[in-house]
Amino acid sequence: MPNSTSESLRLFYALWPDNATRTSLMQLQSGVHGRLIPYANLHITLAFLGQQPVSALPVLKDILSELPASPMMLNLDRVSYFNKNRIAWAGMHDVPEELIILQRSLVSALAENGIRFDSHSHFKPHVTLARDAAPPSDMVFDPIAWRADQVVLVQSVTASEGPTYHVLESRSLAENTRMADERGPGASPVL
Repeated sequence: MPNSTSESLRLFYALWPDNATRTSLMQLQSGVHGRLIPYANLHITLAFLGQQPVSALPVLKDILSELPASPMMLNLDRVSYFNKNRIAWAGMHDVPEELIILQRSLVSALAENGIRFDSHSHFKPHVTLARDAAPPSDMVFDPIAWRADQVVLVQSVTASEGPTYHVLESRSLAENTRMADERGPGASPVL
């Protein structure tokens, strides 16, 4: 875990893409104008926790380990835009039921454990491609087939050059065990 000078960490849970998916997403970014999201930061947020006490980490890691194990195929087949936040994003026309079940299971576990999180926004699974973006023009592209099988607990550290993400714990959805990420700050999980 990265060192923290405070007693709280800015955290979220996410689906973590493999390298092939990240590369395809980077190619999509060529048609987007704005502050592009770095390769290592591309993901789908499942639940944003915000600032959490360091003491909550064991519970948050246990929640991760108890999520339903079900890898899924995501068909990223659209690029769209959130007007309010000026975010260009990639997503799906058809969201698989396994993704909805995974996210609902996570939200339920957080609530049962008294963990506060951003529960105000409706879950719209997407990969942010750019912030402070102009609305993307109509883009024709081959859909990106992503076998989503890694869910992670991530610390977001804000620096002058932008946020960096540190995987604190990684869980394969193909098996019922979690894997601690001990390769150092900023390392992507082994896929």
